Amino acid sequence: MSLFSHAYCADYDTKIANLALLSPEKWSFGSSQDNTILKNYIGHTFLKLEEENKVVTETQYSLFNTGLYTTFYESIMGYLVPNKNENRQAWFFDGFYTSYQLGMMGIVNYPPRANYFSNPDKLVFDTNCEIIPQYRHIFNDAENFLRIPISIRESPNKTMLFDGAIKRAKHMIDANYKTAVPQYYKGKIQLLIPICLVNESKPDLALVVSKNDAGNQYLGHSCLSLDMAYNNARLIARPDSVWLHP
Repeated sequence: MSLFSHAYCADYDTKIANLALLSPEKWSFGSSQDNTILKNYIGHTFLKLEEENKVVTETQYSLFNTGLYTTFYESIMGYLVPNKNENRQAWFFDGFYTSYQLGMMGIVNYPPRANYFSNPDKLVFDTNCEIIPQYRHIFNDAENFLRIPISIRESPNKTMLFDGAIKRAKHMIDANYKTAVPQYYKGKIQLLIPICLVNESKPDLALVVSKNDAGNQYLGHSCLSLDMAYNNARLIARPDSVWLHP
């Protein structure tokens, strides 16, 4: 169940803007101030919390852990109250509050954060494994293909250029393991690696990879735009990477 199905979210943009002030980081792409990244983060986080039965529902309130913190590392919760309008959702989304603010209301027990992984080894790229891209999907799927720069799409050597970009990405990961950024997708941890096709120092895409069942290769499933990759990666944590940023 989504947050908007669970609760009536009046003036949601203002409440998201307040959350962005409580937990300051770059929550919009480029020069925009629309907090798109934060909206995506809260929406998917709530779905994960629902899946894990971590949304607390009491008589007088409902509560969920955003997984975010203030600059003083206070936990931030989403706080809901019973909806007085019987023709809408059962809950009314009141806003985002710190653990201190909720304590002032007499609420001292908080639900846990969403958990995206049980094995931390999956968050780190295994440099002993090679990467095998699924070119049939990358080049033949219309959405994937259009994410590739047009100069590469029209090149007769696009496979060779992609192979070279993957090889360079592997060197970048060898030099700094943080280059491979984890993302959560359909219940699994995958890794995002930079693909530099036009300029060898500027990524154009993120290649989504995950280990095969034998655990001896990474399979490159598809390509994401950098904005899509950042949105996905931010669900787990703010990416600590030199190449993936809003």
